[in-house]
Amino acid sequence: MRAAVVNAFDAPPQYGEYPGPVARGEHEMVVEVLAAGLHQLVRARANGTHYSSTGTFPLVPGVDGVVRDQESNLRYAVLDDGPLGMFAEQAVIDVRRSVPLPNDVDPVRIAAAMNPAMSSWLALRRRITFEKGQSVLILGATGSSGRMAVQIAKRFGADRVVAAGRNASRLAALHELGADETVTFEQADRAADVDVVLDYVWGNRRRSR
Repeated sequence: MRAAVVNAFDAPPQYGEYPGPVARGEHEMVVEVLAAGLHQLVRARANGTHYSSTGTFPLVPGVDGVVRDQESNLRYAVLDDGPLGMFAEQAVIDVRRSVPLPNDVDPVRIAAAMNPAMSSWLALRRRITFEKGQSVLILGATGSSGRMAVQIAKRFGADRVVAAGRNASRLAALHELGADETVTFEQADRAADVDVVLDYVWGNRRRSR
């Protein structure tokens, strides 16, 4: 099959041949890859800067994506660590690490959105006891994860979502996504009375994008 193949951390992936996948476990299935997410995690693993990078070559990058299973159903799937990722025509998924999708969804939109969305989804569902009616401040709201966080916080019942960032024009656009208020980092103290803070920039705000 054809795939994006990494042969060295200091060289870009090459489009070429790679052995086709084989399902071995009880819950494994060979699937057709329709779209794969190009996230920071994928980049870091491909260039060797992520702690999970093994230095074993060749490897195919890609940790998640939208696939078509053997019954022609769409699924969003996340892969275990291994040399064969989603940047290929086929992959092997563990069905238990996948979610069925409606057949009329756009695979590209789902693949692009899921990884950025998971950070706020997991934080508000698993890391804290988030309650409907609480207020949320999102630092770094103009990035992919921040924009998704605005929408997810609202979907989970946040009464007030304050979006903070540096780019005024991109901040203004967040009102359409559900932000009740937008502030620059210098104005973030106006939202000091919130219940939850999601921070996508960390450290010194002046050096964060």
